[in-house]
Amino acid sequence: MSMNDPPRPVLKKPKIEKTSEAGEEKRSNNGGNHEQEDEEETTRKEQEEALVALIEHRTKEVEHLRHRISYYTTQLGQAENRLEESKIQLARIRGRHSSLTTKAFLGSGTKEANVEERSSTPLQNSQGLQNLSESKPQLGQEAVKTSRNYEGRERGAASPSGHSEYSSKNQPQSKPKVVIPSIAASSPRASQLVKTKESGSKVASSSGSQQNAITPTSDNISVKVREDRSYKVSPEPEVSASQTKAAKRIIELKEHKELIPLVRSSSSPITIRCHTGSVISSQHKRKLRSLILCPTNDQLFATSALDGIINLWQVQGKGSSANLLSTTDCSSAKQRRWPEDIAWHPQGDSLFSVYSADNGDSQISILNLNKTKEGTRVSFLEQKPHLKGIINSITFMPWKDTRFVTGGSDHAVFLWSEKDGENPWKHKVLHRSMHSSAVMGVAGLQQKTTVLSVGADKRIVGFDVASERAGYKHQIESKCMSVVPNPCDFNLFMVQTGTPERQLRLFDIRLRNTELHAFGWKQESSDSQSALINQAWSPDGLYISSGSADPVIHVFDIRFNGRRPSQSIKAHQKRVFKAVWHHALPLLISISSDLNIELHKTY
Repeated sequence: MSMNDPPRPVLKKPKIEKTSEAGEEKRSNNGGNHEQEDEEETTRKEQEEALVALIEHRTKEVEHLRHRISYYTTQLGQAENRLEESKIQLARIRGRHSSLTTKAFLGSGTKEANVEERSSTPLQNSQGLQNLSESKPQLGQEAVKTSRNYEGRERGAASPSGHSEYSSKNQPQSKPKVVIPSIAASSPRASQLVKTKESGSKVASSSGSQQNAITPTSDNISVKVREDRSYKVSPEPEVSASQTKAAKRIIELKEHKELIPLVRSSSSPITIRCHTGSVISSQHKRKLRSLILCPTNDQLFATSALDGIINLWQVQGKGSSANLLSTTDCSSAKQRRWPEDIAWHPQGDSLFSVYSADNGDSQISILNLNKTKEGTRVSFLEQKPHLKGIINSITFMPWKDTRFVTGGSDHAVFLWSEKDGENPWKHKVLHRSMHSSAVMGVAGLQQKTTVLSVGADKRIVGFDVASERAGYKHQIESKCMSVVPNPCDFNLFMVQTGTPERQLRLFDIRLRNTELHAFGWKQESSDSQSALINQAWSPDGLYISSGSADPVIHVFDIRFNGRRPSQSIKAHQKRVFKAVWHHALPLLISISSDLNIELHKTY
């Protein structure tokens, strides 16, 4: 470099490093902020998830408690009804005692003495009657003697068959009127017995050789029911027809409860605890067919089988066992067919059976539980309105007038009404052409005169008896085999179908072409659904019990939104035909092709 060359400029250190350091510092600060925000976001999400889970848990808890409140509200209502019934029965018993005492002392001055007859069948718990008899104040010996002397003069000597004969030229003979007086017993429903009132009444004597007329004392009477079986029943003082009917109407009063909003309302079922208490031989020689509870006495139920026999049973204690009370051959008159279906008369004093319409055979029989003589208990109606095939179903209507309905393989549905005269039952065809195949099940609605019928043609028909037209029609994709109305919600009914895993369907009579719910079970032993498998509602209307081709009782909670059983109870050794809920006891009674009856206690 020479002296004349200009001086070079001094190079300054660039500020890039400082700028770079500032950027890094800034980025570092921004990164810290982002990490903090991420942490906060993560924490917020965790808190949100925890709160969502907590809300879901507490929602289920609230829903469960609401269901429990609904359940206990129903139980409270039932308990209040039972309390009211007991008060009414106590008042009636006190009123009868007062009336009896007056009549006993004034017996010699009256022109006629009415004797109330106990049913010759054990329609009352012996222990409950004995306790009731002991609790009544005893009449004075003088009054009882006077009453007996008067009864002896008025009624005359007893007949050789052990019946007291009474006749009056001034009073024409009339058809016996059957009344069921209610008597306080151990069950919430009053156990009731049959009283026969007529001018020429025949009162069963405690011995065929005795010539003394029976008087309404507190002594027990031993009545022969069948062969060597005898039962203790207690005489009952006379009750006026108006008092009996009024009390009966109060006892039979049912309250409508809205259960349809509860259908499919819960994601989890409420199960019941159940265990088999006892296994009893049915005493039938062939497979069982029907199982029904007595509508007026909670201790009685009946079974029928392919051997043509109907057995009458009495529940012992609190459902620990059951005793066989009577056995009656109810085979049809000509073909000796077994009852296809049976139904209790609403008064609980007789059982009605249906058979087949082929070969001119009898179609309907009546088993009178008041009669003790063998060969006279079963009578057959002369009318034979069904044209052909099996009569599949018989059901009494839950109406004021005593009526029942039959449905058969001839596609017809008949309404039978009770009348006075030699032929006490008169039939009327409701419809013959609304079903194109066999009618498999019939039932009546509580709140209106509507008869439900279901058939193998997949149709559901609701026929209005008053307007004589079908107010409800619906057709599903599978054949229908039975229909059972809900005991509490009068608009709700269940139909059994042949679709596997969707055998049971719920419907609202107010909604056409609408299915509320469908549920069922998977069968291990068979793919086909048998019409012999039947269902029953629980008394609170929230559960359905069903038999199965397997040795299992399926229980469904209608509040559960699933399609499977809420629980399945192992029972019997072979297929279960039916399991019914006891009206007053926590008890399930089931029948099976293993020829046994099982009592299952529930909790």
